[in-house]
Amino acid sequence: MNYIVGDVQGCGDALDRLLERIDFSPSRDHVVVLGDLVNRGPKNLATLQRLRGLGASATCLLGNHDLHLLAVAHGLRSSHGDDTLADILESPQRAEWIAWLRAHRLAVFHDGWLMVHAGVVPQWDLETTLRLAGEVEQHLRSDNMRDFLSVMYGNEPSRWDDSLGGADRLRFTVNVLTRIRFVQPDGTLELKSKEGAGKAPPGVVPWFEAPARKTQGVPIAFGHWSALGLVNRPDLLALDTGCVWGGQLTAVRVDGGRREVIQVPCGGAPRAR
Repeated sequence: MNYIVGDVQGCGDALDRLLERIDFSPSRDHVVVLGDLVNRGPKNLATLQRLRGLGASATCLLGNHDLHLLAVAHGLRSSHGDDTLADILESPQRAEWIAWLRAHRLAVFHDGWLMVHAGVVPQWDLETTLRLAGEVEQHLRSDNMRDFLSVMYGNEPSRWDDSLGGADRLRFTVNVLTRIRFVQPDGTLELKSKEGAGKAPPGVVPWFEAPARKTQGVPIAFGHWSALGLVNRPDLLALDTGCVWGGQLTAVRVDGGRREVIQVPCGGAPRAR
């Protein structure tokens, strides 16, 4: 059985309950976790231990919080006041966990689904999305990873162009795959707004409603957007249901034409947004 799981964000107990609820078996099942494995929740190290323990039966994508952890661990960003990454950063196995995270993906196509943390821009088709994700993944795994992390942050360029290269190309790719919510109809990123789809700023739309999106017809699953909540369409799954904010942790079974939504409550005290 194949499952897709939304943002865990260090809610290790909820992850344990969800895997128990679906009777997950590494010898039989496969799960894709859509990024933001860590941060804001109370059990980040335990979350990574649980996921790594699933071995090849789990595919973990990287989200913006996971990349933030890599940047903090390499001294390129300061911890935020609401970060909860100390259990990883202070672990005797810190270097091992950072190396484990570096090996993960930003986009996968599995069982007929394109899976990313945040979304895609309308100019990208499936092949382009996977190729650009692969370029970033190569930098994360390379000896120059620290150089890449040092230029990863920023909101420019805000629109895709096939001629983009170097740091601009990598930064734009990261912003799309891990941060996107709204775009202008021409695909220009609007990265400041975090409200739900019904509160889009003037002139922008949710990325999945952009006209002439080249991934139309490709089923896409994503997380990242807790204000959006669960979206369960034939061609679209939004699975960040705000577990860390006191909501639910959501899994969807997608195999053999079957669709089943499974949710467990956060179970802990919700964090203030």
